[in-house]
Amino acid sequence: MQIKDVLFASSTGAFFYDDQAAIRSGAIQDGFVYVGEPVTPDFKSIRVPAASLSVGLVLADDTVVWGDMMSVQYSGAAGRDPLFETAQILDLTSRVVVPRLLDVDSSRYLDTCAKVLSPHGQKRLSLPIEYGVSQALLRATAHLRRKTMAEIICEEFELPLPTRRVPIYCQSGDAREINVDKMILKAVDVLPHGLINSRQKFGVDGQTFVEFVTWVATRTRQIGRPGYHPVLHFDVYGWIGQEIGLELQSIADFICKVADTVPDFVLNIESPADFGSTQAQIDNYARIVSILDSRGSSARIVVDERCNTLKDIRLFAEARAAHLIQIKTPDVGSLADTARAVLLCKENKVGAYVGGSCTETDLSAQASVHISVATQADMMLAKPGMGVDEAFSIVGNEQNRLLAMLNRRRAQNENIG
Repeated sequence: MQIKDVLFASSTGAFFYDDQAAIRSGAIQDGFVYVGEPVTPDFKSIRVPAASLSVGLVLADDTVVWGDMMSVQYSGAAGRDPLFETAQILDLTSRVVVPRLLDVDSSRYLDTCAKVLSPHGQKRLSLPIEYGVSQALLRATAHLRRKTMAEIICEEFELPLPTRRVPIYCQSGDAREINVDKMILKAVDVLPHGLINSRQKFGVDGQTFVEFVTWVATRTRQIGRPGYHPVLHFDVYGWIGQEIGLELQSIADFICKVADTVPDFVLNIESPADFGSTQAQIDNYARIVSILDSRGSSARIVVDERCNTLKDIRLFAEARAAHLIQIKTPDVGSLADTARAVLLCKENKVGAYVGGSCTETDLSAQASVHISVATQADMMLAKPGMGVDEAFSIVGNEQNRLLAMLNRRRAQNENIG
């Protein structure tokens, strides 16, 4: 059950790393690039092609299983790890992680992750390393035990074999109108994200945003198939707080006003404001949730910024500082912690959304599907990239294939029983 060699391959993420601070400060787009100087450390320009590093584990039978390391789109923002640097990640992985990989029994996933991804020099390993290596280890365990990655998670966390399909959430990027049409025609469960990350897109007093929300609802009725009724989910990157102000009643008033414009839909508002620290975010989001609930609003608050690690997710969940928590997989690190995060949310009766980033790869997206289905998350992100078609295909097809295999496994178990 040992790993006999480790391979590395340079790879690319499916989108770009963006300097969020520079964009928030008003950087102007010229075509696809942003004009101006970067603000966040390590960025040489505001928009940088997403780099990734693949790690391959050579097993005893010469099978090679892979995982991909990368950071999220807005690296270095809101307490996240800095911009991904391939040379640094390769050096640390080679020096510290590879010797551990060559000295473990990879048949037990959680035990192996704990050993291989333990701190180095009393400091946690870089999160991209945890993320990529944990993917490869999960594939190794699944191969050795001749099961799906989802079944490994179910066994190690003592969960029943899942039966429910997890709703898929697509993101539009800047090509909002075209991509919304694609989502509606493909009957996506949750849409459209919207990328409301600048004053221009949010508008004075949020008017541009409100008009976009109304348009999405109208468009859904116009071209959607009969009975199609998606959840509307918009990521506003803190712009309600920036434009309306940080007074909680005013934020709640605005969110209720938006929800009232689309009364027939469930409305998710992600990252309504940034209060500057994790604790401030928890305290204020909990109050906003309480205000909305007391008013009977259909709007749901989704937390992203400043809720990065498993520790953060626990704090938000226990405080009920969101209706739905994005478990941003590269920010959480090990996929084992993503599974733990979903289960934590469920324990605290908070929605669990297995997200991630457009900068990811097909391999990381497929592994995330297995975690989402095994733990029965409330929704999962179609990733990687900002195009709807590719991400929806990768995640949707992986889920459908997985459920077909699990159904067969369930039937086999029933026959044996």
